[in-house]
Amino acid sequence: MRFLYYDRVDLIEKGRVIKGIKTFTLSEEFLRGHFGRRAVVPGAIFVEAMAQLIGWLVVCTHDFRLSAIMSLVGGVKLPAGLRPGFTAEMEGELVSTSKTDSLGRVKVTVDGEEVASMERIIFSHFHDVDPAGLRRLFTYYSGLDADTLRPLSLRRAGGGP
Repeated sequence: MRFLYYDRVDLIEKGRVIKGIKTFTLSEEFLRGHFGRRAVVPGAIFVEAMAQLIGWLVVCTHDFRLSAIMSLVGGVKLPAGLRPGFTAEMEGELVSTSKTDSLGRVKVTVDGEEVASMERIIFSHFHDVDPAGLRRLFTYYSGLDADTLRPLSLRRAGGGP
């Protein structure tokens, strides 16, 4: 089972920025049986959501010729006690990138208020990848065409990776 902590990618500009959303509901699989009295979205889920989103920016920026693995985070601010039932808007920015690693930062807002952020997220790059396979996964998991970075048309939206 794959856990995706974003619902869609709304915007991506290679080498610059990525924006996406995640609606956290009470029916999230990670909440089942985890909280006895009052469910809250764990901070680790916010970290993973931010990493998943900006990770695609790194991969896309390098034309799907590498895979990006989160290796370090710093300056992390996480919400305390944020209950399910909200939509988080995430925005990631690529600060720098090279052949071996990338540095970015991400913020999460809910109803216009910043609730979480990472001032520094570093990804290590791995080059032994299948670029065509990564392009298919990106298209499937983002809802964007990997070539144009625009939303898929309705007639092409079906199918899997």
